Amino acid sequence: MTRRLWFERRFALGLPPEAFPEIVERVRGTPARLDERIALVPAARYTGRQGDAWSIQENVGHLLDLEPLWAGRLDDLLEGVQELRPADLQNRKTHAAGHDEKTMAQLLAGFRAAREPVVRRLEELPRTDLSRTALHPRLRQPMSIVDLFFFVAEHDDHHLAAISALNRSYARP
Repeated sequence: MTRRLWFERRFALGLPPEAFPEIVERVRGTPARLDERIALVPAARYTGRQGDAWSIQENVGHLLDLEPLWAGRLDDLLEGVQELRPADLQNRKTHAAGHDEKTMAQLLAGFRAAREPVVRRLEELPRTDLSRTALHPRLRQPMSIVDLFFFVAEHDDHHLAAISALNRSYARP
């Protein structure tokens, strides 16, 4: 099965505030879905690479690496900036982090610990804040808080799918 490349994806933004509860549930559920997915992967496959693609463990570490970006972009929107802070499109943090030298348990616990405060903040937001917008620096589209966390949920799912694909590829003869 061919997967879409993240940087080639386009997103239908402008989601209504009514979509927010379901999006928050997706974002809240990623640590549990990640735990479940990793439980199905033999530990011997965690750090194996296929070509230049990240290992399963590096995909998990990348999710952890981006949590400060998502929290910072939420700050940006609440502060009323014109343009959201940019991401490092070369993913230098993930490439330099040495995630394969860590334990999977450390990465999973770190991701859960980083995601929980963001979810708590989202749950406490007044509805009036959900329509605040700022320009996404790469997509060049206005993005609301609802759109931002839809984007986060899609990014989470992208890496969960990458982990599943890697695990399946090792299972093939």
